[in-house]
Amino acid sequence: MASRTRRSGRASRAPGGSRRRRLPMRLLLPLLVLVALGAMLMLRGYVHSEVLADHRVGPPAANDRVPKDILKGGPVIDTRGGKATSLDLPDHELVLTFDDGPDPMWTPKVLDVLKKHDARAVFFITGTMASRYPDLVQRMVDEGHEIGLHTFNHPDLSLQGKSRVDWELSQNQLALAGAAGIRTSLFRPPYSSFAQNMDNNTWPVTEYIGSKGYITVVNDTDSEDWRRPGAEQIIRNATPKGGGGAIVLMHDSGGDRSQTVAALDRYVSGLQAKGYRFHTLTGALDAPSAHTRVAGLESLKGEAWVFLVQASENVTGVLVAGLAVVGVLVFGRLGLMLILSVAHARRVRRRGFRWGDPITEPVSVLVPAYNEAKCIEQTVRSLVASDHPIEVLVIDDGSSDGTARIVENLGLPGVRVVRQLNAGKPAALNRGIANAKYDLIVMMDGDTVFEPTTVRELVQPFGDPRVGAVAGNAKVGNRDSLIGAWQHIEYVMGFNLDRRMYDVLRCMPTIPGAVGAFRRSALERVGGMSDDTLAEDTDITMAMHRDGWHVVYAEKAVAWTEAPESVQQLWSQRYRWSYGTMQAIWKHRRSIVERGPSGRFGRVGMPLVSMFMVVAPLLAPLIDVFLLYGLVFGPTEKTIGAWLGVLAVQGVCAAYAFHLDKERMTHLISLPLQQILYRQLMYVVLLQSWITALTGGRLRWQKLRRTGAVGLPGAGSSAPQPQMDGRPVG
Repeated sequence: MASRTRRSGRASRAPGGSRRRRLPMRLLLPLLVLVALGAMLMLRGYVHSEVLADHRVGPPAANDRVPKDILKGGPVIDTRGGKATSLDLPDHELVLTFDDGPDPMWTPKVLDVLKKHDARAVFFITGTMASRYPDLVQRMVDEGHEIGLHTFNHPDLSLQGKSRVDWELSQNQLALAGAAGIRTSLFRPPYSSFAQNMDNNTWPVTEYIGSKGYITVVNDTDSEDWRRPGAEQIIRNATPKGGGGAIVLMHDSGGDRSQTVAALDRYVSGLQAKGYRFHTLTGALDAPSAHTRVAGLESLKGEAWVFLVQASENVTGVLVAGLAVVGVLVFGRLGLMLILSVAHARRVRRRGFRWGDPITEPVSVLVPAYNEAKCIEQTVRSLVASDHPIEVLVIDDGSSDGTARIVENLGLPGVRVVRQLNAGKPAALNRGIANAKYDLIVMMDGDTVFEPTTVRELVQPFGDPRVGAVAGNAKVGNRDSLIGAWQHIEYVMGFNLDRRMYDVLRCMPTIPGAVGAFRRSALERVGGMSDDTLAEDTDITMAMHRDGWHVVYAEKAVAWTEAPESVQQLWSQRYRWSYGTMQAIWKHRRSIVERGPSGRFGRVGMPLVSMFMVVAPLLAPLIDVFLLYGLVFGPTEKTIGAWLGVLAVQGVCAAYAFHLDKERMTHLISLPLQQILYRQLMYVVLLQSWITALTGGRLRWQKLRRTGAVGLPGAGSSAPQPQMDGRPVG
């Protein structure tokens, strides 16, 4: 209950006096991040041939419309200027050609072999690979090799229209310009072979390519390395007959090219010994270079393209690593929760378990209240029905709706009202501590309802003198709506199952404001409630750990609280929680390097809190991002299977948590939808908290709008009937 100053409006006046709505920054920034992430993933899919790729291959066709000179001619086909001619290579001139690269594994090895023998070659690159590995393209050019186009993402051009052909060529040239600063006039169609195999479908494409200024290069000697027949067979296939010249087809990408690399070294050295020369195509034909330098806008566009592709590769690489981290954290957390929750339940539920001598002394219950007129009567009446001796202090923090007057008019025994000017929840609690009569102090929210046994169960752990604070079992009372059901799952699984784990590890991060108890001496030693953060409950809990106190969880101390019923209210609450948690972590950061109990909490509790409450939730949506990506671009079956596997593991943990809390399993029906929608909302809230923290912003507290929907259990209210027995823990 920190400062309740209302935020300024989100609308500005447009000319003419009308009001123009602005998109709130809390929505705008996450939306921009989402759009940027989506663009990066689409770009990655594009350059990995997962988006807009066409993997069809046309069937053989007749060749009666192909000129006879072309069918009987050489592998170099020139249709520029409307004329069709073909060329063969001179004797003993070999042009090694490598398709489908560059590949980060095999292309460097091919280049190393060629450099070793001072041989030149022609690399027909795809735009997708050139965009991803521009350094290899630059190395090809620097070492004197020639570059040819092999389309952007390797479609069969005989199945494409002219616009797609133009697009494949221009994108391929764009990638080449960005990678090496050049253009090329050489082109090889995907799935091409010998000139005599040209047919009525491929010939029109060749003619059109020539009209665009390109020379089409097929081959007349196929090493068939793509079949992986063995190095010896590759050498035999690639060796020309009778000392003639040849254009030899090999591959430096598209699969395992180890046999190609192994054959290449012996092939080049052996044929060089027989007088063969390995030239570029233009070198072998004694023609001008196929390369042309690019400059100006074309160069800038190419560089920008390669930069964006590299950025997308790096970003998606980080995302994949982040997904791996998420997977480890999620499964690690779930496994740890299951194991330690079982250990906790067995310990506190075994026959004869006692915290110490039963606690029968009276307790002071503090109820800080600000404008709780709709809830306060039910809250106070639930306390008066307690089976443990208590006094109730309602600290009215400057309410304007008559909250204090409602309590006073009830005239209930043992209930006092303390009034103060609006100063915030920490100040109200400190005021209550100062006015409390007893040494054990229970704190709750003004919208919470206690069961008759709650206070008794909550204070039993103080039978152990090492215990300084106790966390109760907060449950969602208004769980009938979808948002309420999602929060119910979160409370039972995410909060209470967590608390069992943290109890065993002795590093519980938060005593819930809805139901918690403290020793007065422990509160005094740590300086009481602080307003340094917006999560005063997390702040005080961490302070307790650092002071050497044990903080434990009392599962039978059940409290019914009213959860937010709208997305806006939920947003406000979780924004304050997540930002306040970050503040508390930062405030107590020195515990990591300190000794004693503070150091133990700093090196055990702080990393767990940071990973499970700050880092993992921020990265968790990556599961859904890659789910969506996999559904659209594949592999769809594996993607769905992986996501269902994660959901199944979470479902098992949720079912176990519901079993421990004796909750009905029917609410788990909404778990899949919660994982898809609710998690995204929490992600955006956490992202906004990060932005607020990194920019040095100051978050103001906003009070949630209460409905009074949670009443006394068994009194016709909407709260579920309590299912825990009334026996004290100790």
